Amino acid sequence: MSDATSRTATKRPMPRQDDAQFNVPTTSIHKVEADGVQVFYRSAGEINGPVVLLLHGFPSSSFMFRELIPRLADDYRVIAPDLPGFGFSEVPSERQYSYTFDRLALTLDAFTRTLKLDHYAIYAFDYGAPTGFRLAMAHPERVTAIVSQNGNAYEEGLGDAWGPIRKYWAEPTAENRNILRQTVLTAGGTRWQYTHGVANPESVPPESYTLDTALLERPGNKEIQLDLFLDYASNVKLYPKFQEYFRKSKPPLLAIWGKNDPFFIPAGAKAFQKDLPDAEVQFLDTGHFAIETHVVEIAAAMKNFFAANGVGRLKAERTA
Repeated sequence: MSDATSRTATKRPMPRQDDAQFNVPTTSIHKVEADGVQVFYRSAGEINGPVVLLLHGFPSSSFMFRELIPRLADDYRVIAPDLPGFGFSEVPSERQYSYTFDRLALTLDAFTRTLKLDHYAIYAFDYGAPTGFRLAMAHPERVTAIVSQNGNAYEEGLGDAWGPIRKYWAEPTAENRNILRQTVLTAGGTRWQYTHGVANPESVPPESYTLDTALLERPGNKEIQLDLFLDYASNVKLYPKFQEYFRKSKPPLLAIWGKNDPFFIPAGAKAFQKDLPDAEVQFLDTGHFAIETHVVEIAAAMKNFFAANGVGRLKAERTA
C-alpha cells in the first residue's frame, strides 16, 4: 500500500462529543449538611428535571445505583443519598445521633428540604422502604410515584432469613446481638446477600460487596448496624400505617422484585395490590440485590411505569 493510499484509508470522520453515542449523563458527587449530618449523595440529570430519589438498603450505599443513575438521567433529575451510618455520609460525634428508622427518615426529610425537592418519585430498596415510606406519610403531596425494589411493607413479605433477627427482637440479649455480629456482619454474610438466588453468582460485580464489607469494618459501624437490626421491629409495627397511606394517598406503585430474595419474598410484592389494586408487580429471576444483575430491565420498567402514570419526563417537557 502506498503512502498516499495509507493516508486516504486512515482519514475517517472523527466522532463529535455531542454525538448520541457520547451523550451519557455524568454522575456527580456532593455533600450537604442536613439534620447535623454531612450527607453524601450522587446526582445526575438537569436541575429542572422531575426528581427520582433513590434510597438504598443494608449494607449498601448510593454506590449500588452507579449503573441505574445514568440510565435515568436523560429524562429525570436523579438523586441518591447515603443514609447516616452508610456509604460516605458523615455523622459528627458531637451530633450524638440516634440510629433508628425514625431518625433516618427525619434526616432524609431535612436532606430533601435542603435541596428544595418539592416533588419526587421514590425508589425504595430494603432499608430505603421504611425510610422512604415514613417520608411519604409525612409529605404525601410531594410523592409522584413509588418504585419498590424488594422494599417491604407487609408481614407476609418477611422471609425465613429474618429468623435470627426476629429472635433478637424477642430477646435483645448480648448473646443474640453477638450472633448477628458474627454471622451477618461479616465479609461472607455480605457477599451471600448479593449472590444468593443469582443464577450465576460470579456475575455479581465484586466491588459492590467488597466496598460494603470495608465500610462495615469502620470503627463503631457494626454497633450502628446492630442498633438498626433491633429497631427494624419498629418498621413492622408501622406496616399498618404504611398500608393506610397507600389506601388514602393512592400513589402509583411499581413493585419490581428479585423473586429469589430470602429476606423479602414475592408475597410482599403481591401484597401491595391489596391496598393499591392498580399497583404493577413484576418479578425478576434473581436475588435481593436485583439491580446488580438486572439494571437494564429495572431501568426500562421504571421508564415505562413513569410514562404510564404521568410522571414527567425532561425530554417531553423540552418539546412541549
